[in-house]
Amino acid sequence: MDGSPLGQLATLLRMLRVQRGLSVEGLRLRSGLGRTTVSQALNGTRVPSEATVVALARALKTDFGPLLALRRQACPKPVVGPQGADVARGGPSFEERYRRFVAEVHGRLTVVGLDLSRPDRSGWPLDAAYLSLELAHVPERLWAGGEGPEPAVMVRRAEQALAGRRRVLLKGLAGSGKTTLLQWLAVAAASGTLPEELAELRQRVPFVLPLRSLVRRGSLPGPEGFVAATAAALSASEPDGWADSVLSGRGLLLIDGVDEVPTEQRQSARDWLDGLLAAYPDLRVYVTTRPSAVPEGWLAHKGFTELTVRPMTAADTSVFIGRWHTAARRNADSPEEHAHLGELEVALRAVVRAQRDLAQLSTTPLMCALICALHRERRGHLPHGRMELYAAALSMLLVRRDYERGIAVPEGIRLTEQQSMRLLQRLAYWLIRNGQTEMDCSTALALLADALPAMPSVAEQGDVDQVLQHLIGRTGLLRTPAAGTVDFVHRTFQDYLGAQAAIEGMDLPLLVNHAHDDQWEDVIRMAVAHARPKEAAALLAGLVHRGDREEANRARLHLLAAASLHYATEIDTETRELVGGRAEAWLPPRSPEEADALAALGPGVLDLLPRTAHGLETDEAGAVIRTAAKIGGDQAYELLRHVAPTLPEIDLRSDFALSEGWGNFDAHEYAQDLLLPRLARSPLSDFTVRTPEQLDALSLLPPLRQVTFRGSFTAGDIAPRLSPEHTEEVQIYEGQALEHIRFVRDLTALRHLALAGCEQITGLDDLADLPLPQLRLVKTPALFRFDTLAGLPGLTHLELFTALPWKDLTTLPVHDNLAELTFGATVSVSLRGLSRFRHLRRFAVNQSLTTADWDEIGSLPELTTLFLGGNLAHAPVLPNITTLSAYSDSTELSIDAIPDRFPGLKSLSLGHDKGSVLDLTPLLVMPDLQMTVAAPHAIGIDKFPPGKVTLHPRPRTPLRPIGTRSP
Repeated sequence: MDGSPLGQLATLLRMLRVQRGLSVEGLRLRSGLGRTTVSQALNGTRVPSEATVVALARALKTDFGPLLALRRQACPKPVVGPQGADVARGGPSFEERYRRFVAEVHGRLTVVGLDLSRPDRSGWPLDAAYLSLELAHVPERLWAGGEGPEPAVMVRRAEQALAGRRRVLLKGLAGSGKTTLLQWLAVAAASGTLPEELAELRQRVPFVLPLRSLVRRGSLPGPEGFVAATAAALSASEPDGWADSVLSGRGLLLIDGVDEVPTEQRQSARDWLDGLLAAYPDLRVYVTTRPSAVPEGWLAHKGFTELTVRPMTAADTSVFIGRWHTAARRNADSPEEHAHLGELEVALRAVVRAQRDLAQLSTTPLMCALICALHRERRGHLPHGRMELYAAALSMLLVRRDYERGIAVPEGIRLTEQQSMRLLQRLAYWLIRNGQTEMDCSTALALLADALPAMPSVAEQGDVDQVLQHLIGRTGLLRTPAAGTVDFVHRTFQDYLGAQAAIEGMDLPLLVNHAHDDQWEDVIRMAVAHARPKEAAALLAGLVHRGDREEANRARLHLLAAASLHYATEIDTETRELVGGRAEAWLPPRSPEEADALAALGPGVLDLLPRTAHGLETDEAGAVIRTAAKIGGDQAYELLRHVAPTLPEIDLRSDFALSEGWGNFDAHEYAQDLLLPRLARSPLSDFTVRTPEQLDALSLLPPLRQVTFRGSFTAGDIAPRLSPEHTEEVQIYEGQALEHIRFVRDLTALRHLALAGCEQITGLDDLADLPLPQLRLVKTPALFRFDTLAGLPGLTHLELFTALPWKDLTTLPVHDNLAELTFGATVSVSLRGLSRFRHLRRFAVNQSLTTADWDEIGSLPELTTLFLGGNLAHAPVLPNITTLSAYSDSTELSIDAIPDRFPGLKSLSLGHDKGSVLDLTPLLVMPDLQMTVAAPHAIGIDKFPPGKVTLHPRPRTPLRPIGTRSP
């Protein structure tokens, strides 16, 4: 037996395989690795990567620690050069070549419609084309029990949003710019040109992994296969172990398109990623997907932050239009055309500003590029509506430009628009049916060859290879992302053409059967648009009746039918009432989560939302406003104008949604039409300002009592917008630009101040001796001087959501007259010393408590309200507690301990995120108790008298099964 560490590793792997009764092929399938990779590991012919070892250990159901130890012993010790490269194995030269390759391959951006006569000129340099879009982040609740501050969306430009984040799941709709952002990160990292915010990534080596290509080839590769999969031309010269060495400390993994992986393979893709992260914990990883492809928190277990690509703002659209026309002018064939493009640019900017529906369509890079191209092609005239825009774009891309330029028979092939469409439909529909986004050239050729006998006028012009090359070279719709593969330049065109093929092929049952799959959502909506009236009615009815049969998919199918109704040109009254009736069971929305899910279905749901708040519960009114605001556009704006005046005078949820919503509309118009009338009836609970436009629009409003600033605002920006006599609460989040807080001293009415992310505020000296009663500190800088808290003698309410410099509370530098104290999820500190706050009435803490911690809580004579994020099992008897809120996302709550430990309890809130069952029956012995429960699985509710238990969100009445029929 080979006694080397590599030989020992191989022997141990072979022995474990035999003990588990696995064949080599069985081990390969269970591990998800390639045959060569498994064979090399079992035979000891090459040191396997850490990810390979972890995958094999999991497949063999053994601890990977000893295996990884043998692997480390087997690795030759590298000689590290000045850039961290392996000099002994020729790493620097290969790494330099690899970096140049990445910068070259990903350094150009294909822009739809840029130059239709010359597809080879349809790209522009990425550094000139890249537009930094806004990314939105919804942070975790500052305190998870539900009584803490409502999580607010934080919106930043991509560079700022990504700064400091090791792992990101980036969500965005089709055409929103996700892939372009990964391209930019790859090129900027490879060339060392990242901005200062992302300086940490400059020395990292990027690997761009398009999942759609990798999944199609079989199992996802380990690190040793990354270069072969993405830079095949360099793979022969890759030094042994180079990728493994890079990923161990300097890797940047850019994984594109989880949504383009078939649904049944996404769990395998996540397991593959889990293995990589286990083997390479220092990896920086950014993953992209469409929002509906994965559930919320899909990668949260690995510490991923979820960011969402925001629609382009009016300013972004203007910049994009300028860059598109600048690139087009570079390709202009004459001075006259160059000048004409300048005139078109000015005209298009004016049209987009003037026509709200067009502005709504131009909020993604893809759609904005299409609008630019069509505006140029049609001499300044544009179609109306999304489907009309797609149809016009296809017509433009397929044939019209060639005809008008006199290029009638390129490559010896001349196809009519309908002929091109038929052939492209075949390719698109095959991709959709098979859950793919690209195919082998051989498959494309077979599909076209099958079609040509029925198209003799095409077949006589050339063979199938020539036809495929014509479609790739002249239509602008197909491309070859890698040797031997074909795909559509954008998924939107694939879905449009595939939906058309499904309708023409009378495949309505197939559409209905796949309607639960998020990859078919757009296909189904477009199919309704393509269909004739009877076909559209049958398709919609099919969605409804399948939803009736399947409880698990019911909400999705019924709401998809409702959203698709908007796309139908003509629908009979019976079908419209059928779809509307089912949708009403899920409407109006009752929570932010339901509102966001509805908004993702598009403008069609606006027709189903109420146009008045009369008759709505408080949770429904706010969710309706949130839904409409997220959808945006003229119709949504009009709905908000109808709903807002009917809101109750005091409705905190609706006010919050209303103040949040103005980010999707013109700030001045929104302020005059919606906010000003609302402020006249009731002060908004938390007025949020994010942009300079919103800051300017504050001049239209009366003095505000409560206002939150989220953005790069200075003290000079903020101070003039506050009223010394009226402003009672100021919250400043993302306050990187805030250089001081001296202006707070002028706010004589101020009672509450919150500071978050204020990197330049390292202490509270500016507030010394102010009679400020309430203070919240979130994510303070590392050098923050907490001793300055002692300068606030009137402080009675303190909330800390930041790391603290003490082990316990004995030296917490605040006066002993605190009435309320809150510690957020980021605080982990012993509660020793809490007992000195003898007047504390309300305490919130989000950590597991020791017996000593409970003793401190039990010694507080005036404490009546307690909020906890953990188990109650060790709680002492606390008879003074009348209000208790307990939340857990990982452990049992020990509800059975509540009656004995909290005998004076009158109000109880319970929350649980995990799959365990929350049994409320032990609480039946407390007849005076009022409960609020936020948990997916709760039992015993029916044993309590009506009105004693409130569920959040409120449950909906299950739909009774009815007779079904198929389309």
